[in-house]
Formats: sequence, C-alpha cells, structure tokens
Amino acid sequence: MISKAQFEKEIQLIIENAIREDVGDGDHSSLSCIPKEAKGKAKLLVKDQGIIAGVAFAKQVFEYVDANLKVETFINDGEKVAFGDVVFHVSGSSQSILKSERLVLNAMQRMSAIATKTASFVELLKGTKTKILDTRKTTPGIRALEKWAVKIGGGENHRFALYDMIMIKDNHIDFAGGISAAISKTKAYLKAKNLDLKIIVEARNLDEISEILQNEGIYRILIDNFSFEDTKKAVDLISNKCLTESSGGINENTIRKYAACGVDYISSGALTHSVYNMDLSLKAMD
Repeated sequence: MISKAQFEKEIQLIIENAIREDVGDGDHSSLSCIPKEAKGKAKLLVKDQGIIAGVAFAKQVFEYVDANLKVETFINDGEKVAFGDVVFHVSGSSQSILKSERLVLNAMQRMSAIATKTASFVELLKGTKTKILDTRKTTPGIRALEKWAVKIGGGENHRFALYDMIMIKDNHIDFAGGISAAISKTKAYLKAKNLDLKIIVEARNLDEISEILQNEGIYRILIDNFSFEDTKKAVDLISNKCLTESSGGINENTIRKYAACGVDYISSGALTHSVYNMDLSLKAMD
C-alpha cells in the first residue's frame, strides 16, 4: 500500500487541480457582486441519510482556499446522518466560502455515498471473518478520495494503483505463457529491481489454483467468478497456504454466501463505480 506521505500528496494534488479546473482566472460571479471584505457563514446541510464522509477533506479545501476560514464541526467522518442534520459551519470571507463550495460538495456527496454503500456491505459481513475490499474501478483523478471513503465506511483498501502491489490477472497469465511462467518472471523482475511487493494471482478454476499453490511466495489468491460450491472447494484447497479473495459480480444478495465459504476478503468494484451521491447542500446563514 502507499505511504501516508504519498496519500497526502495525492489529496493535495486533487485539491490543487480541482480548484484550477473550477476557478480558472477567478470566480467572477462572486467577484462581481460580493465585496472583497464581506464576511459570511454557511452550514453543510444533509438532505439524505447514510454515513457522512469528506469532513476532513472539506477542511483541507477551506484551508487551501483561505487559511482564515473557520470550521466548526458537529458531525465527524464515519457517523450516521439523517435529513436535516448540520455537519459543520464555515465562516469567514464570503468570496472564499463560495470559491470552495462546489469542490466541497462534489467530494462530500460522492464520498458519503461510497462510505454508505461500504458500511452496508460491512454490516452484511458481520459475524464472519471476511473483510470487504475496494478495487481500482475508481473515478480517474480522484481515486484517493474514493478509497478514503471506503475506509471511512469500514472497508479496507486493495492496492492503490499498479505500482504498490503485484496482481497477476488472467491477461497477464495468458500473455506470459501460463501461471507458473508469469509467477517466475514476476519474482525475477522483483529481485532484479530490488522491489518488495506482495503478489496476488487470479485463478479462473480449481486447476489454476492447484498450479498457483505449486509456487511459493504468493500473498493472496483471487478466486474470480467461482460458484459458491467451487469457492468452498478452493478455500479448502488453499487452506492456510495463503490468503483468499473472492470477486466477480458479488452483490448485496450474494456477499453473505461467499463469506460463508470462508474467504478472507471479498472485493467489489461496486463500492466506487455504482453509487448515487448523497444529497448535501452548503447554505448561507444569517
């Protein structure tokens, strides 16, 4: 996984690029009708229900736009919210609040939706040993925000990107000339580059799992698109030789059954690619 410093750099880049994209050479709507010295106050109003996420990010946005903006927080990341709740107040320059508004709302609406969906999956897995993972099926440019939201919702992050973990998937296997060939080449590459990266290998059937197990140094086997029956057989075959992960169209109706097969992890792209934004507003106050 990426380091805390790397993650913080990603968040900073998101803020810088989003403000560049949105503000350009100036927020002319605000500059044209609101005096530079005007002070104001706004509240983050919830018009939905679920798990709030992005409060800490919003504070970073306000800090970036105007270090003199003050935020008073009433509800923190990861807490449940309902219609009518007020998450925070922000006060200071009216122009600065308006310049920050869209980025704060866009991020918090999506992050809260992801955290809410993740929390629902975590609830479905209660009483099992299985943990929910996200994937790389994220929105280009804001992956760090979406993976942060998964953590807020109680899930765990898979690899962040292509550089922080080895994941040998079906296409790698086919292009490399088979499972053992792909694994051998990977190990040789890591040694030559002096890289210490965990190796995950995807299996399409039980025979492939047997072949993967003939190779040492595998961190986790991805049991992809298996039936419940074959998933249970795969878990029994793998035993404690390495960790196990199920994936492939697993949803709210099937996740508990896959967990009952004994897998360590279930990964779901739906956590980040199939959510509806939480309804939030930033409203001016008297």
